[in-house]
Amino acid sequence: MRRGDSGQVLAVCVVHAELEVPTRVGRTAIDKRPLPGRVPVRTLGLDGDHVCDVKHHGGVHQPVYAYAEEDARRWGSELDRELPAGWFGENLRIAGLPVSDAVFGARLAIGDTLLEVSAPRVPCATFQHWSGEAQWVKRFARQSDTGAYLRVLTEGTIGAGDEVSVVHVPDHGITVRDLFTGNDPELLATLLTAEPTISDDVRMQIERHARRHAKNPATRRGAELDMGAQL
Repeated sequence: MRRGDSGQVLAVCVVHAELEVPTRVGRTAIDKRPLPGRVPVRTLGLDGDHVCDVKHHGGVHQPVYAYAEEDARRWGSELDRELPAGWFGENLRIAGLPVSDAVFGARLAIGDTLLEVSAPRVPCATFQHWSGEAQWVKRFARQSDTGAYLRVLTEGTIGAGDEVSVVHVPDHGITVRDLFTGNDPELLATLLTAEPTISDDVRMQIERHARRHAKNPATRRGAELDMGAQL
């Protein structure tokens, strides 16, 4: 994702209904579906949206979750089923941008809002239950098309059809996919100084990757270890 790139919002989604799930949290707000018209976007998320697992979701660092239409279509083809907007628990289904390869700190202008890339999505047991697919968390982690959480810098409204303009990309070039896979802990460590606003969760992910590589330098994949904290 580079400065000047653009895409389009296909759908803006919020919670349709809370569901009971056989996990530690017990309830989930993952069932999100598109809303018509323009939806207000606040510092803590979209009007009409909320999370149940406040320990791992939501807050000022993860108020809006975006997923790429292209990744959703690929999954739909692989699973041989339709995956409509909101199926991934996303608030924004976006076409034309590689959301999972968004650079930390990249800024997206959508409507009159300004959003900043702040974290990858880490799949959890709730996502596994919701999907109904065997070994879904492992498959999702292996592919590492995680989508991206976005921080709200300027509140406003977003509607389907809005252009998504990449207006700023930090020079460090580290992406949400880089953090999720954890293949280069030395590179990830530069985020600690290059992006001083990163969340405590992101800092912990970087530290876990560093410990894992120190223990076993040959290990190349760390997503499943990161998931352990949320399972």
